[in-house]
Amino acid sequence: MAKNDVRTDARGPAPVTTTVASTRLLWLLGPALVAGVAYLDPGNVASNMTAGARYGYLLVWVVVAGNVMAWLIQYLSAKLGIVTGTSLPEILGVRMRRPLARRLYWVQAELVAMATDLAEIIGGAVALNLLFGLPLLAGGVITGVISMIVLTVQTRRGPRTFERVIVALLLIITVGFMAGVFFAPPDAGSVVAGLVPRFEGANSVLLAASILGATIMPHAIYAHSALTRDRFPLMTDAAATRRLLWATKWDVTIAMVIAGTVNLSILLLAASALQGVAGTDTLEGAHAALEATLGPVIATVFAVGLLASGLASTSVGAYAGAEIMHGLLRVRVPLLVRRVVTLIPALLILGVGFDPTEALVLSQVVLSFGIPFALIPLVWLTRQRGVLGEHANRWFTTLAGAIFALLLVALNVVLLVLVFTGA
Repeated sequence: MAKNDVRTDARGPAPVTTTVASTRLLWLLGPALVAGVAYLDPGNVASNMTAGARYGYLLVWVVVAGNVMAWLIQYLSAKLGIVTGTSLPEILGVRMRRPLARRLYWVQAELVAMATDLAEIIGGAVALNLLFGLPLLAGGVITGVISMIVLTVQTRRGPRTFERVIVALLLIITVGFMAGVFFAPPDAGSVVAGLVPRFEGANSVLLAASILGATIMPHAIYAHSALTRDRFPLMTDAAATRRLLWATKWDVTIAMVIAGTVNLSILLLAASALQGVAGTDTLEGAHAALEATLGPVIATVFAVGLLASGLASTSVGAYAGAEIMHGLLRVRVPLLVRRVVTLIPALLILGVGFDPTEALVLSQVVLSFGIPFALIPLVWLTRQRGVLGEHANRWFTTLAGAIFALLLVALNVVLLVLVFTGA
């Protein structure tokens, strides 16, 4: 889609020209912070906490590498939405002319969105259980209801108010997950050693795939292009577009620095304070160990951060799922209706008593298999001048995106071989 196309959405036709030359940078920040919440969901907590508790500092390099990849991926997604005025699912929905291909693509994207919802609802339920002793099923219902309230804000008050709510939750998440590191600082030498890429058996590969699935979230790739589309009017002024893209780089950088620091802190906290302690590869066990080693205040702050993580990320996940369905199937289901439907799998898992931490880790593995389906089309579209005009990727940007996609596909292939051969 050329950049001078006029987009339409739920608000009607967007203006085709605007200028942001005199607009403050601060006003332009926000969409990446909302999308970045996906990088701090309960699945991240479970994957990073489990990795640190089981393997210490071994997988530090995976968290760092995943965050570097995430910066480029999220910027490309934001750029696509800004320049074209359409989201990645919308563009794919137009370009996939065969209905069967479009529906099959939607099925895998929908499974990814459901895996995301699963992790976030379970995380919120576990947090409410840790804080108030609520049964997991009741906690899942409460998490879903609160997320509906947040989505109502987005529907009725618009993207700016939605951003403020999510950013407020993001601040709570950051404090909740980083507080413990100051009381149990990691060993600097071990952290440096953890930057050397290596594995220790099939389970460490499984956790690496889980960390990447939690770090580079497919639904965040779909959502970020929609968030920038909704937030900014479509522009035909080249200078204004360049300024907005420059501001977006700052937006993405701030979001990824926050997400990367928090994710690394979770792994380092587990590696420094929980490694070798029995039962700490579950969220409940980790909370109990934190309370025993660092005190009830740190444990409570951690649980509050986990609750904020579940509430914020499930709201963003529902937004992404609705956009995926609208873009690919051209069907717009109300966000609240979708929220109710996607609650069901998570509540079923909580109801049958499946281990919540194990469900979180496995959900992140499912997400890792959805990454190539979102990333490869994103890199392919953003390199085409017919889509982005003068803002199309330079050759080295496309090369970096292609390398990241190949590495992620290769990791998933290795994971399949190890899992099915029992290596």
